[in-house]
Amino acid sequence: MASNFIEVLRWRGMIHDVMPGAEAHLLEKMRSAYIGFDPTADSLHIGNLVPIMLLAHYQKCGHKPFALVGGATGMIGDPSGKSTERNFLDEKTLRHNQESIKKQLAHFLDFDNGERNAAVLVNNYDWMKDFSFLDFIRDVGKHITVNYMMAKDSVKNRISAESSDGMSFTEFTYQLVQGYDFLHLFKAHDCTIQMGGSDQWGNITTGTELIRRVGNGKGFAITCPLITKSDGSKFGKSEGGNVWLDAKRTSPYKFYQYWLNSSDDDADKYIRIFTFLDEQQVKALTESHKEQPHLRLLQKRLAQEITTMVHSQADFENAEKASTILYSKSFKADIQTLDEATFLDVFEGVPTAEVSKELLDAGLDMIAALSAETKFLGSNGEARRALKENSISVNKEKVGEDYKISTTDLINNTYVIINRGKRSTFIIRVV
Repeated sequence: MASNFIEVLRWRGMIHDVMPGAEAHLLEKMRSAYIGFDPTADSLHIGNLVPIMLLAHYQKCGHKPFALVGGATGMIGDPSGKSTERNFLDEKTLRHNQESIKKQLAHFLDFDNGERNAAVLVNNYDWMKDFSFLDFIRDVGKHITVNYMMAKDSVKNRISAESSDGMSFTEFTYQLVQGYDFLHLFKAHDCTIQMGGSDQWGNITTGTELIRRVGNGKGFAITCPLITKSDGSKFGKSEGGNVWLDAKRTSPYKFYQYWLNSSDDDADKYIRIFTFLDEQQVKALTESHKEQPHLRLLQKRLAQEITTMVHSQADFENAEKASTILYSKSFKADIQTLDEATFLDVFEGVPTAEVSKELLDAGLDMIAALSAETKFLGSNGEARRALKENSISVNKEKVGEDYKISTTDLINNTYVIINRGKRSTFIIRVV
């Protein structure tokens, strides 16, 4: 075995609960374990990265990972930590989402290494779709009591919450369906371990109970902590919502920026959880960061490692370049190398005005460029004062009142960037 999986998780801070006997069980030989992923979107988000990394470390330690796409459970909805039910999905949408998710998982897991521990993707819809209700309550339901199910925190919290309208029978059965997944994988693939977030402990242990009662075997549960941010805000969320792994939903630049902007405390935690750097590398990097915190070495390495894994080396390099471009000494030449999508990401939210190309052909004087044609500044007088104060730049070059903006100032034949001092940025878009 490459290394002790539980020990790897311990130093990385990725252990919340381990069922007794699991560590010894893993040390005996290669074992199979699984984690479930919600297929209600065609992309995973960074909230899914902890379970993804659990499976990736599991495989690197010589074990066999199963990624379960919850096509059936995705149609029900897991009550854990939620106050409302999900929307149901049709089979065509689920299959599309499954394929998209597998492509993302393949950045972390090896599905085709030809070895016994190659990763496997399964969908619980495949074994649940032909399972009749009568068969399910006869073969599964009779083995778990309602008292047992009601004792789970995910059920108790949902029923007792003041803001909740209660829980439907559909959701109440979720833990039975997930428990049956574990039993099925135990029987079909000798899968003896289920992993997940700490909020999944109740659902996972329902599976171990079914394996004991129906499969006459032994299953184990391993959970990791739910990731929190040191400032109290929710991990995985930005102003625009979820931070997705799909570049179409969250651009590589914004993805890179999310990690780059981590606090020191969070970066110290994230570098262990979200990278494959070993303990010595992390220790050395942490020490260097403490000596020169202003260099933000932890954040830069974290952003590099995870952007490269999720996207590519080229995407990381482009995002890194875009992040430093505002301070570049060769700003105009460098910014021309950005594609338009990244350019717009860098300047997202910056006040923008459109002017006709004919104005630039004739030469657009600076007073008009700041006031009359764009309304960036409130009046011609304010524009004139700013120019006399020498606080106006065009594409990072200081200009005076006599300067005229022309087509030679265009970035990628479309944009001109105007700054007033260090804090105010405006963009002219030529149409």
